[in-house]
Amino acid sequence: MIDIQNITKTFQPGRGKPVEAVKNATFTVEPGEVFGLLGPNGAGKTTLLRILGTLISPTSGHCTVNGRDTQEHPDAIRKDIGFLSGNTKLYGRLTGREVLRYFGQLHSMCKEDIATRTREITAMLDMDEFMDRRCDTLSTGQTQKVNIARVILHNPKVLILDEPTLGLDIMTSRSIVEFIQQAKTEGHSIIFSTHYMTEAELLCDRVGLIYKGEVMAIGTQAELRERTGQATLHDTFLSLVDERDGVAL
Repeated sequence: MIDIQNITKTFQPGRGKPVEAVKNATFTVEPGEVFGLLGPNGAGKTTLLRILGTLISPTSGHCTVNGRDTQEHPDAIRKDIGFLSGNTKLYGRLTGREVLRYFGQLHSMCKEDIATRTREITAMLDMDEFMDRRCDTLSTGQTQKVNIARVILHNPKVLILDEPTLGLDIMTSRSIVEFIQQAKTEGHSIIFSTHYMTEAELLCDRVGLIYKGEVMAIGTQAELRERTGQATLHDTFLSLVDERDGVAL
């Protein structure tokens, strides 16, 4: 469903030296798979997901979603994906219900389908009590739920989630985790970034460990633990970082 081949992204910040945010990344995500992109802040996770979401172009390499190249068919790909970024803003003067109606129309959904999907998602994410409140009155967790509802309204085949639980309280985070688990059972392909190792351990079929723009290792948790001899994903990541940086163990 997702095929990323030799993706590199270099930024040129004014007169400074070029910054290679992503370095030759290659991996795939299968239909119905949850793939976690794990790494610290600044590792290149968001840049890679934005390339996949057709928001920016790579410097080199290519990627496809559902068989279409992201640079050649960006409009078609956007119909197949739902993209959630941690800094996505909502229209403050609209209610949650109005936001969904607006985005449903952007996706050329008919009124009946928008209404049906709104009811389904509202029940799934437990949003009844605040769906008719203006978005600028919502809490952080409520805002994130409306954002997720916006992302999945058109029932996309691929979900791209950039730090979906960042800054959320434990109850809202649990709702997001349960949503990801349900989306997997419904056959969606899901790629999400996080620096919460326990979250990845709970959700991911496979993980890619990224550090300083480089995808250091990809595999199931069992495969990565076996490779490093570590008992947890947290220690596995640190072991691979030390190996990359040449730290004596």
